[in-house]
Amino acid sequence: MKLYTYYRSSAAYRVRIALNLKGIACEQVGVHLVKDGGQHRTEAYAAINPLRLVPSLEDGGRYMTQSLALLEYLEDTHPTPPLLPADAFGRARVRALCLSVACEIHPLNNLRALGYLTGTLGVDEDAKMAWYHHWIHEGFRAIETLLTADAGAGTFCHGDSPTLADCCLVPQVYNAHRFGVDIGAYPTIRRIEAACLALPAFDAARPENQPDAD
Repeated sequence: MKLYTYYRSSAAYRVRIALNLKGIACEQVGVHLVKDGGQHRTEAYAAINPLRLVPSLEDGGRYMTQSLALLEYLEDTHPTPPLLPADAFGRARVRALCLSVACEIHPLNNLRALGYLTGTLGVDEDAKMAWYHHWIHEGFRAIETLLTADAGAGTFCHGDSPTLADCCLVPQVYNAHRFGVDIGAYPTIRRIEAACLALPAFDAARPENQPDAD
């Protein structure tokens, strides 16, 4: 199994956490999103992932894309330990939390979107950062409410063991810290982040601990 990854990609970070939690051996292939004009833009990488995004996963000579699809694939093929609850409501709740990050926050704040703001639209650095902070707060306010609206959250996003929701939330919180977002208004998110980062699987997946970190 090979994971095509970039150490700062929060989408790749999600998959690294899941691989670690499940104890799956996986070779990492670095695809630098900045060097050489962006190694993801090459025709060689486009043959692996036509979207020219990371992560991509190769297993048995077959290539898969999109981090949430990869998380579900790992859950299907390596069901122990489970990262989705056994009950239908719980699975829906965890998936909703995943999608709140992957569909509502991340697409507005990823490298591609920020580059378009500053490069094509000519937005200055202050306006770019205001944009970034706005969408983090919009998303985190909703996620904080989702986490506290019922008894689903425990030590982690759902209960007392990590799920795919934690795999998605922690990288987004990392990005918030990196861009100087004050997350003091989200105590449940901060508590869950701390619980996750205390686990070796999460700690090993941190961007600064990756072989391609620079």
